Amino acid sequence: MPVKLRAVSDWVAETLPRPLDPVRSIKLKLAILMICSGGLAFGFFRWKIGWLPPKTTLAAIMIALVASQFLAHGITRPLREMTAAAKRMAHGDYTRRVRASSRDEVGQLAEAFNQMAADLAAADQQRRDLIANVSHELRTPITALNAVLENLVDGVSEPDPKTLRTALAQTERLSLLVSELLDLSSIEAGALPLDRETLPVAPLLAEVVAEAEVMAAALGRGVRFRTEVRPETATVYADRGRLHQVLLNLLDNAARHGPAGGQVSITARAVDGALAIDVQDEGPGIPPGERARVFDRFTRGGRTDGGGTGLGLAISRWVVDLHGGTIAVADPGSRIHLVLPDH
Repeated sequence: MPVKLRAVSDWVAETLPRPLDPVRSIKLKLAILMICSGGLAFGFFRWKIGWLPPKTTLAAIMIALVASQFLAHGITRPLREMTAAAKRMAHGDYTRRVRASSRDEVGQLAEAFNQMAADLAAADQQRRDLIANVSHELRTPITALNAVLENLVDGVSEPDPKTLRTALAQTERLSLLVSELLDLSSIEAGALPLDRETLPVAPLLAEVVAEAEVMAAALGRGVRFRTEVRPETATVYADRGRLHQVLLNLLDNAARHGPAGGQVSITARAVDGALAIDVQDEGPGIPPGERARVFDRFTRGGRTDGGGTGLGLAISRWVVDLHGGTIAVADPGSRIHLVLPDH
């Protein structure tokens, strides 16, 4: 339909009166519609012809009314189902679906309703999972910190540097988890602005690797880092702080999940107006069936140890998406491949 005709149609639909709005039943509305339209038609023919058989006229009206009520059942049934399902949704039940067999506006409404119900069910499940995961992640360091402090208060342990370092490590883990949850909340709410600028890649990687080496040394895994930038003058248009956060998350993840004494390599190369970055460790890699899930919140590639919060890769994916780039697990499964546009 042309734009002008659509505009006229919308205007007519908005301005015309709706005398049947007070009627609460669609079937009754159809009956009134049939009587009014039939009466007008018979009145017109009576005026033109001058006479109509009264019994035939009444019989035609009654047949039209019965047929309209029978046919209206297929129209009103999906609407009643949607009303019942919506009431159950208000109490947290998102399992009801509506049969969408017709191809008219009611059928389209039923399909949209089913899609909305599925989306709400998924969102509710994600909310429940988030609460459960956050509770679990907070409970672990709090329990450990509580045990350390109880031992100190009861005199079981002495406040020596080793015990205090254990307590400090748990408080740092709590601080990291809260910080990452706040970051994730800001990103999902769209409240995380990007301060983009053209950055030389080599100095940025040098800063990130230097920080990753300190973190790896604290883990005591003896991991080495290798950096390669092609060409050495390569640049990227990005937010320095957020890109630094993404790369540090990837290097820390590789250092934790790669073998002790292994090597983590980070390679950056300019390709077709974009910057491709690969971070790879020497571990066995992530199986193909689990590669998409590693970017979900609180997923650690099937591992529950390692000290991570399970939020690093989720935050990395969100930040890369904000930059208009892509990030994924690439073959052989121990390599994270991300691409950032240069504009």
